[in-house]
Amino acid sequence: MKDVTLSQSVRQNLLSLQSTADMMARTQNRLATGLKVNSALDNPNSFFTSQGLNSRANDLASLLDSMGQGVQTLKAADTGITNVVNLVEAAKAKANQANQTNKIEDRRVFANEYNSLLKQIEDLARDAGYNGKNLLAGTGNDLAVVFNEDSTSKLIIEAIDLTDTSTFLGLNDVITGTSSTGTVTEANLIAGREAGDELTLTIGSDTYTIEYGATTTAADIINALDAIPDVSASSDGTTVTITTAAGNFTLDDTNATSDMTTVTGTGYVAGSFDTETSVNAVLNDITESLNLLRDQASTFGTNLTVVENRTNFTKQMISTLANGADMLTLADTNEEGANLLALQTRQQLSSTALSMASQADQNVLRLFQ
Repeated sequence: MKDVTLSQSVRQNLLSLQSTADMMARTQNRLATGLKVNSALDNPNSFFTSQGLNSRANDLASLLDSMGQGVQTLKAADTGITNVVNLVEAAKAKANQANQTNKIEDRRVFANEYNSLLKQIEDLARDAGYNGKNLLAGTGNDLAVVFNEDSTSKLIIEAIDLTDTSTFLGLNDVITGTSSTGTVTEANLIAGREAGDELTLTIGSDTYTIEYGATTTAADIINALDAIPDVSASSDGTTVTITTAAGNFTLDDTNATSDMTTVTGTGYVAGSFDTETSVNAVLNDITESLNLLRDQASTFGTNLTVVENRTNFTKQMISTLANGADMLTLADTNEEGANLLALQTRQQLSSTALSMASQADQNVLRLFQ
């Protein structure tokens, strides 16, 4: 108050006590908040620099989730490709099995199994997606992994299409083929036949001859036809059905006293596995597709390594930014604790000094009593 006059010693001690109280309040605030810079008023340069560092750290932290999802998408694609390779190798085994048999009917069984495996590859590729992205499903599934806050650093991972094996892999369903079929009555097979007569089955360029004996029966002829490679002959007791997977055929008799009407077998369609040449062509396609798959698996593996490394780098960068911001604003609690103790001691001393100064003034007053 202006109308109150304090002695110089009292005023000095009072100012010292007020200064100590201010410093104690500031120190207690630092201990309470853990910060030595709580606002721009404390230190504008440190405050705004820290804000910038923390802002960038937060921006990078928000990208970690998308990077993590990118890693999982790549892992799903890698798992898918690994299993597609297994299925392609299984298809290759079927083609090799077809090459190891001369029976066209067996080859057609392997052809059906081969086609089934190709369908499994396509189904597996469709199921290899993660969180709406499928790197094995082609168009619209490219994956972009962003590495920095302004999106100038990123990795674009192009999807491949395994949902149709004919596109990326170049593997088409093989033609399984159909057999030719013809019929003849049992009676026509043996009527008027004499020993030495012949029955000729012609399939393409192959000719098979069956010679009649004195006691040859229809059953004997049926069994002889059935024994020819890739020919099946059976009877219901009246009609004999002849089927062959080797081509359209004709069945005719020669040197017989009673001619048999020529039997024609039709409906034949060549299968892709019917010949060794065609099987080898499929095997060549499979070899090329396996090379493509292994190359793509390597590409996905490289992409995965890049994303994982950038994820680790981003985590380290966030830590560096946060530590830098903390160095600018965090209080040293040990130092501030020591400061508080010293200030408390100073406050006590200042209070004592103020009391002593007041007593000195009172002693002067007593001289006038």
